[in-house]
Amino acid sequence: MAHKIINTIEELRQIYPEPSKLAIGKVMASIDSHSRDFIGASPFFVLATTGTGGRSDASPRGGVPGFVHVVDDKHLLLGDKPGNSRLDSYENILNHPQVGMLFMIPGISETLRINGKASITIDKELLANVANKAGRAPKAGLLIEVQEAFLHCAVSLTISKIWKTYTWPDERPVSTADTMWADHVEKADAEKANGETDIGEAGKK
Repeated sequence: MAHKIINTIEELRQIYPEPSKLAIGKVMASIDSHSRDFIGASPFFVLATTGTGGRSDASPRGGVPGFVHVVDDKHLLLGDKPGNSRLDSYENILNHPQVGMLFMIPGISETLRINGKASITIDKELLANVANKAGRAPKAGLLIEVQEAFLHCAVSLTISKIWKTYTWPDERPVSTADTMWADHVEKADAEKANGETDIGEAGKK
């Protein structure tokens, strides 16, 4: 089925007006006191990365508020946590260091967006800043050089009512994680056997 698509910025601007001065002017190139406070109060953010061939990925990251350490007004530090060792984000960053971060605070509809350049650090002195309660530092971490920082308006979270408990379902509306994982693995194996999927380097693990 053929679809009519937009291919140029000029075509895009024919249907959307230019952004306001506020929308453009709010973007900073460093972390100010408000951004520092937002990051310090956030227990959750989404990390966006890009791998080889332009393959994009977004992954959730969480911890106690302040788990992302503000090193200075140009750098953030995220310590690694034990996981399944897929290392999708880390492998992507080795190929393409640009990242996006979307910070959220429960009950607050505005979000904080950070765009920058990430590197994987194993510097023990630096990683000591994100040690756990037992004093154990992670084996590695992401050091993000901040290039853009700005507050995103509340429209999306307000419309979704995501923080309004009365909108939360009384019962789980989807299958359990164990059920979905089992079905997804079975389907993925079938697709690979039929040559229907390009799993990429990260998916080969």
